[in-house]
Amino acid sequence: MAFAATPPYNGTLAKYYRLPEDLCYKLPDSLSLEQGALVEPLGVAVHLVRQANVSPGASVVIFGAGPVGLLCRAVSNAFGAAKVVAVDIQRNRLEFAREFTTTSNFLPLVDVSVFNNAARLGVENELGNGAYVVIDASGAEASIKTGIHVLRPGGTYVQGGMGHDEGGFRYATGDYKLAIELVASQKVNSLDLVTDIVKFEDTQRAFQQVKDGNGIKFLIAGVED
Repeated sequence: MAFAATPPYNGTLAKYYRLPEDLCYKLPDSLSLEQGALVEPLGVAVHLVRQANVSPGASVVIFGAGPVGLLCRAVSNAFGAAKVVAVDIQRNRLEFAREFTTTSNFLPLVDVSVFNNAARLGVENELGNGAYVVIDASGAEASIKTGIHVLRPGGTYVQGGMGHDEGGFRYATGDYKLAIELVASQKVNSLDLVTDIVKFEDTQRAFQQVKDGNGIKFLIAGVED
């Protein structure tokens, strides 16, 4: 599989980028280019939630409150989940998550075992025998272990975050189409994730902001003539 920005392939920071026609999706006239740019991470979230078979009434725990984790929350809500809990070790991301979607948050303690954090998570969020669905969008070993322990017997665990070089597919047939439909129908407002839109010549600043953990999602504007 060839994927932009995944070595050995370059990314899309160029004025023009050519793709096969059958791999492209036309945006509805009602959507902006900024919304179109966010279809990619939303497509990842759609894929993870579909893989987890999130259904109405389900309780879902999502590890990682970055762009993909937050979009997993939004998609889970759109699929009818009754309770969605975001887990992250960065308090500022959890505060943003609370504003982004009206669901629960959990801040793990770094000096206790995964068993204790899993127990606290379950009790504080009234998960009973555990969550129906756990999605990891962090790739952190502690999150993976905690997620497995908070899952109820017979529940579904989906690993989305890449802790090592090998990981799962980002999306499959139909994920982009559904992502566009969720935005067009206003069931998911992905633009709320955008911290800033930077000029093309300021690309390095955007990368540094992400590296420093500032903000949630940065968009890079196109090349101006």
